[in-house]
Amino acid sequence: MLNLKTIPQHIGYYIAGFVDGEGSFMIVFRPNPDYKTKWKISLAFNVSQKDPTILALIKRYLKCGTMRKRKDGVWYYEVNNINSIRDNVIPFFEKFSFLSAKKKNDFSKFKKAYEILSKGDITKEDLIQLLKLRRKINSRIKYEDKVILDSWGA
Repeated sequence: MLNLKTIPQHIGYYIAGFVDGEGSFMIVFRPNPDYKTKWKISLAFNVSQKDPTILALIKRYLKCGTMRKRKDGVWYYEVNNINSIRDNVIPFFEKFSFLSAKKKNDFSKFKKAYEILSKGDITKEDLIQLLKLRRKINSRIKYEDKVILDSWGA
């Protein structure tokens, strides 16, 4: 569990500033025939860089997530565990907030998506709201809304 009191302010705000420019909050849909809805919906927070030093610092202070090196030599830090997002990522960025309106807005939508997903069973109305949120914060969308809506619970 993340203890925000142990994070020096200069480190917390440095990380927030770095993520403000380089980080992403995403809502991810993946097809999964084993789910009754046919889709696995998850949240992801990530940052990528050629130099892993800052990513290791972020991982150290957020106390969660994974780091890996891609084939192109870029390092990738990601948190996609819902409990880590709830207990670590959201509280961290609520305390050490962003300066840019865009990242503040993305983070707000990410938190709203967490609230919807944490309820459990997702209704069609919840799905529509998640798709709207995804459209506003994800820079790349693999599966179009119509594909997801048409196959939802099929």
